[in-house]
Amino acid sequence: MDLRVRLVAEQWSAPFLVVSHSAAAWLWGVEMPSYEAEFTAERRTLGRPRAGVRCLALTERDIAVVRRLRCTTVDRTLGDLLRSADPDAAVMAVDSALTRRRVQNCRRGPLTTLARVTAEASRKGPHGRARALALLRLVDPHSGSPAETLARLRIHEAGLHPTSQAHLTTPDGTSVRPDFLFPAEGVAVEIEGYAYHGSRTAHARDLARFNDLQLCPEIRLVLRFTANDVRDSPERMVARIRHALAQASLPRRR
Repeated sequence: MDLRVRLVAEQWSAPFLVVSHSAAAWLWGVEMPSYEAEFTAERRTLGRPRAGVRCLALTERDIAVVRRLRCTTVDRTLGDLLRSADPDAAVMAVDSALTRRRVQNCRRGPLTTLARVTAEASRKGPHGRARALALLRLVDPHSGSPAETLARLRIHEAGLHPTSQAHLTTPDGTSVRPDFLFPAEGVAVEIEGYAYHGSRTAHARDLARFNDLQLCPEIRLVLRFTANDVRDSPERMVARIRHALAQASLPRRR
């Protein structure tokens, strides 16, 4: 069953249910690995337990109406995800909400700010507050795609800390921002996400970007990985980056 149809049917049968967590993220256009029909309700309204429904405190300021469905606000949604969702998915969701994205064939601007999400995560009382604040330290407002978020998390876990979206300029003045840059070694890492690179026009733009990167005087080597590489073979990706960094650190041959 289509997710929106499921959400509408559930809320129609039980109006006290508020769409939340990954389902609310979907309504807001926040990217996550997957979405489920999830709801939140006050314990006093819920009565008997229901599958997919959490009993959590809610106030009117936590609720908005999106696509004719009552759901948690962007900030409350992100706070809930930081407190209880898979860590990778939670960081991915916050990265997505903080940046301009193309989601569900629509372009949208940033949905919130890091300060607002931090304030929500810092609320006293909610279970998982420490976890939420710890995950927020992994967030990068410069992230450009879900695949880029996952790549950054795997790279950081390996003890490598590149600069995200560093500003470079080609000799002819073209501005380029590689996904990741190891400035000391001159190694750039590009992550090819599906949404951005899925058309002929995007492919041509991607090739031009790759050529521009190669022309930047700071760059010695550009590594490119697909979303599948990041998801399915992160160890291989990290190993290739380590090898490239080691090679780039050697003196250049004359």
